[in-house]
Amino acid sequence: MMQLLPCYVDEVIRRALTEDINDMDVTTDFLLSPDDVSEAYLMAKDDGVLCGMEIAACVFELVGEGVTFTVLAKDGDTVHYGDILATMHGNTRTLLKGERTALNLLQHLSGIATETAKCVKLVEGTRASIADTRKTMVGIRAMQKYAVRCGGGRNHRFNLSDGAMLKDNHIDACGGILPAITQLRKQIGHMVRIEVEVRSLEELQEALDAKADIIMLDNMDCDTMRQAVAITDGKALLEASGGITHDTIRAVAETGVDIISIGALTHSVKAFDISMKFKRKEAKQ
Repeated sequence: MMQLLPCYVDEVIRRALTEDINDMDVTTDFLLSPDDVSEAYLMAKDDGVLCGMEIAACVFELVGEGVTFTVLAKDGDTVHYGDILATMHGNTRTLLKGERTALNLLQHLSGIATETAKCVKLVEGTRASIADTRKTMVGIRAMQKYAVRCGGGRNHRFNLSDGAMLKDNHIDACGGILPAITQLRKQIGHMVRIEVEVRSLEELQEALDAKADIIMLDNMDCDTMRQAVAITDGKALLEASGGITHDTIRAVAETGVDIISIGALTHSVKAFDISMKFKRKEAKQ
């Protein structure tokens, strides 16, 4: 079952549909009668992890009436080239008007889930979990983070209200890690944790002395991260971030860090290839 509020999903879809269709679809509405009926299906054109099936179904519910959408593969499933993911039967105008919006969302979210699953597989057997960041597309952050979960990853904070995170500019503006954490602790609620981004082992020690809850190791090499793990000795969670790729992620995980956050999961992921096909009808005489 999808873990997103229906009102949020509907809002995103309505915005996408009104962007794609101003007042009418001049091709479909002039070409086909209002009572024309067709059968169609969604097919995977690659191997990967699926995400967004219920969202795609909602597109056709909102764009028009008279379509039955039957899900054959659910979110989080591993699918392969040629797999039929869903079948549709109903009003042809509705199917055609919803096609692009449904595919845009389904392909993008499945791309995120697929990339996340690859990263999770690459660190299998280590203690490291894979997490996203706030580097997301405007308006669909919750969908993108849901896709990360479908791929086996975990979510970093959703927004600036979720947790306190001291990045380099916060630290420099406050004159150091200790004064920044000291000021924060005076005002934040008891449920809020503090994460600190550090650029050196010296800053790591300062963050530990100030009792930070989570420490991000920013763009550190693996030797330095191993030293950081030894120095920290479980006194805080350690998050590795910055420039991590498929080629380097295993080595980063093996340093002993707890979390690996990757902005590319959401900001530059490749769409997963899915096609929508109609069952061809006999030409009218």
